[in-house]
Amino acid sequence: MLLRFVETLLLSLTGGLLFRLLHLPLPWLLGPLTASMIWNLIAKRNLFWPIELRNSGLIILGYMLGSSFTVEAGLQIIKQLPAMTFATSSIILFSLLVGYITYRRTGISLATAIIGSVPGGLTQMVVLSEEIADTDLTVVTFMQTLRLLSTVFIVPFVVIHGLAGDGHQTVAANVPAVYNSVIHTPWNALLFAGVVLLAAWAAVRLNLPTPFLLGPLIGAAALVLTGFQAPDTPSFLVFISQLCIGTYLGLTINPTSLENWKKLVPYAIGGSISVVFFSLGVGYLLTRLHSLDLISAFLGTSPGGMGEMGLTAVLVRANVSLVTAYQMFRLLFILFVIPFILKWRFGSVLLKRKSV
Repeated sequence: MLLRFVETLLLSLTGGLLFRLLHLPLPWLLGPLTASMIWNLIAKRNLFWPIELRNSGLIILGYMLGSSFTVEAGLQIIKQLPAMTFATSSIILFSLLVGYITYRRTGISLATAIIGSVPGGLTQMVVLSEEIADTDLTVVTFMQTLRLLSTVFIVPFVVIHGLAGDGHQTVAANVPAVYNSVIHTPWNALLFAGVVLLAAWAAVRLNLPTPFLLGPLIGAAALVLTGFQAPDTPSFLVFISQLCIGTYLGLTINPTSLENWKKLVPYAIGGSISVVFFSLGVGYLLTRLHSLDLISAFLGTSPGGMGEMGLTAVLVRANVSLVTAYQMFRLLFILFVIPFILKWRFGSVLLKRKSV
């Protein structure tokens, strides 16, 4: 077990270093993800990465995202709730159209195509597919994996090498003041660490979606909004967070288990790319309706995970609180609204998946 872990760690570090030398976006997230995925697929090695490390990376990321919230940003989020609803609804409807086209062209069931195309979290959509009748779990996992990969590669590249190249100063100027709190003591770091860990535990007990991300995010945001000043996140913790999350994602991908993957790949990737650029159009429209910069609007509407898009927002100095709010709103909308619609349309399986 230890040798498998060391092999995985060395492989991930190599992938991250290579991506950094090539100046690719999010090198310590996408590098380990790519390296572990390719090595696991080609060499057929039984790599090992504890889920506890992934969870630790999510806790760090949750703190980073939550510490960016301010009272001013919260008021701005409330003001933009109609815009969030519009953006989320538009992107989901477009994703449903993409799913319908995939269903017509590939022969998979409509329920499978729809769930595989909805831009929710990979884990959440896979769990949901087990509760919807006439759904192929393997195909849903494959489609959601390709959607995630397309998004986490394309969006950071477009933002860092495209949008940020011309408007980086504007982006920085539009970031709300993060550290405007009034309570600053030597014990702040211990206070935030304790609250973040407690919030993660509470989120798990309450069965919140992505608890190791949402719990620390809510805990850190609550302290900041109360008036405490959040300590800066050390650069080595940012590195650890990316490495832990990226490596775990890479090992969860196994396209060889899918029989008709060659037929699905063009439509899955093409559909994912089209949703990404549709979200860019929605983001541009939001900049015309509100005082948002295009990078923050694009990251907020992009169909990626809250963690990946939030991390990109941190690195390019976008409006992290708004990006997180838009991503969280879409996630909660999909988790609480979409299942009822899908179960009404397709029906539920007779045997529900039992909670662990």
